[in-house]
Amino acid sequence: MKPKSLKLKASDAAPTIDWAAVDAAPKASVPDDESPALSRLQAAQLRPLADALPEFSAGKTRITIHLDDAVLQAYKARAGGRGYQTLINETLRDAMRKEQLTDMVRAVVREELHRQSRH
Repeated sequence: MKPKSLKLKASDAAPTIDWAAVDAAPKASVPDDESPALSRLQAAQLRPLADALPEFSAGKTRITIHLDDAVLQAYKARAGGRGYQTLINETLRDAMRKEQLTDMVRAVVREELHRQSRH
């Protein structure tokens, strides 16, 4: 996203973080024996789980898409407690299924019309 395209409202400003309180908080004993710290080399070699084990892939791909503001607002409002991106995905999936069904019906109708024209 280009920095000039970001439009922040006063309500969108980042919350103030009390770093002194964060620093004073007790530290967990991590890493431990079951999760040792990674070296920089090991961290650089990490791959997404779906790349390492394709059978565990969620079957989703991160993309960037530009939507009309009105469309985005409508989906956010309609989504309620669920994620609006999930709702957009479901809408696209339903449209894809309807298109496949429509194509199948058209093929059957064409086949029947072709049979009738031969008789």
